Amino acid sequence: MPILDWLGRDEALKVANNTPYRLLEEVPELGYGDKNTENMVVQGDNLDALKALLPFYAGQVKCIYIDPPYNTGSRFTSDGKTLQYDDNLEHSTWLSMMQPRLELLKEFLREDGSIWISLDDTEQAYCKVLCDEIFGRQNFVCNVIWQKKYAPANDAKWLSDNHDFIMVYAKNKTIWRPNLLPRSDEMNARYKNPDNDPRGPWKAGDLSVKTYTANCDYPIKTPTGRIVTPPESRCWVVSKERFEELQRDNRIWFGPTGNNVPAIKRFLSDVKQGSTSLTVWPYTEVGHNQDAKKEVKEFNSNDVFATPKPERLIERVLILASNPGDLVLDSFLGSGTTAAVAQKMGRRYIGIEMGNHAVTHCVPRLKAVVDGEQGGISKFVNWQGGGGFRFYKLGDEVFNSEGQINERISFENLSAHIWFTETKTPFNKPAVKSTFLGMKDNVAYALLYNGILRDKRIDGGNVLTSKTLDVILSDMEHKPYDKLVIYGESSRISLPRLKALNIEFKQTPYDIKAR
Repeated sequence: MPILDWLGRDEALKVANNTPYRLLEEVPELGYGDKNTENMVVQGDNLDALKALLPFYAGQVKCIYIDPPYNTGSRFTSDGKTLQYDDNLEHSTWLSMMQPRLELLKEFLREDGSIWISLDDTEQAYCKVLCDEIFGRQNFVCNVIWQKKYAPANDAKWLSDNHDFIMVYAKNKTIWRPNLLPRSDEMNARYKNPDNDPRGPWKAGDLSVKTYTANCDYPIKTPTGRIVTPPESRCWVVSKERFEELQRDNRIWFGPTGNNVPAIKRFLSDVKQGSTSLTVWPYTEVGHNQDAKKEVKEFNSNDVFATPKPERLIERVLILASNPGDLVLDSFLGSGTTAAVAQKMGRRYIGIEMGNHAVTHCVPRLKAVVDGEQGGISKFVNWQGGGGFRFYKLGDEVFNSEGQINERISFENLSAHIWFTETKTPFNKPAVKSTFLGMKDNVAYALLYNGILRDKRIDGGNVLTSKTLDVILSDMEHKPYDKLVIYGESSRISLPRLKALNIEFKQTPYDIKAR
């Protein structure tokens, strides 16, 4: 498989691994509504934010949608002064920015998850090769074409650009399948019931087929006595015996007078209750740029975000790629469209936005959504409000420059960090604080830190002794294990006894992986 090379590639490949883990600090006054819905808005550089979130959400996200800077050579401002995005990056710089972020985003995806990336012609081809390397070429699904403009630009120097791409990759294409799109009223209107069949509306289908088979070439007598045969060089789609079965089951239609060429009745109740998505999405179905700007203007008319996406576009993505209750992630949240649509569609979400418009744009919009605003897709999905979100900013690094644990880190955050670095799976916070972190593949993990036992003395705190070991085993409910990994400041238990108990002791902070 071809590998994309660019100036700075070698350094970019190290960035994700070398990015430090940081604390997430909640800003309660910027959150809103029900704080128990797990929805999050994180303000900060998305590379740092993704690394901070990874211990908690690795392998849990069903759908990632991102709308990164397009590298068009323009600096996006709304008032000529306020910089929203610097979109004037050289190809190499743009690729160096995207590579570590895509690498981290892959770790968030469930095995049956997918990532959808909005791009234009400027970097689409380069990003395709980059994503082939990161996600695997075999996991490329398609390039969706979104008609973003409804009228030509008459001042275009070359051709009037009226589309963007949405590049789609599955985490594992062998098991990922998109959902069907809901059937439209127009599609259902093609089904009628002229003979009052109790099975409901149906549509007549051609009974003949091009592929010729001798046993499917036979005459049929209509109810009026007329004899009909298949069209020249064709045959019937079923054998004579099967045709007679269908006729007895009232699945053959000869027209209102009984004299027509036979057709097979295809009932609405038998067809799949949805339609397969095409790869070209016209603005009449999913909206266009001006729709998106009108939606954003409702929440911040003085500073309209430069490149929002319409809610109907994101709705289409989430219909195909997720189900109610699934977790959705957008690490280039922008004006908050993905989070707003996810909330209205009953999905959980994590949104990351680095600029101040995380506060000026995303928060007001999501507050309005919680209060039941009726813009965008609200009426179509019967959105009545509810739910909520929590707001976070990035805090200090988990480890300081000397590699020591940040003294401000909580037991829960350090537990999540250790669990993820040991198991590469997200940490499920227990209902009751416990020294026992959990068990994976019959290996148990425990942590003595920060007064977990409410006593920092050697006999009752952060040091492994016979007494603290008894507490750990009690917290484990004495479950059997192949190995027990215990983190603590030091151990007072002899190595032969640890070996006999299949215990591996790791010292904090030295044995905790900083990255």
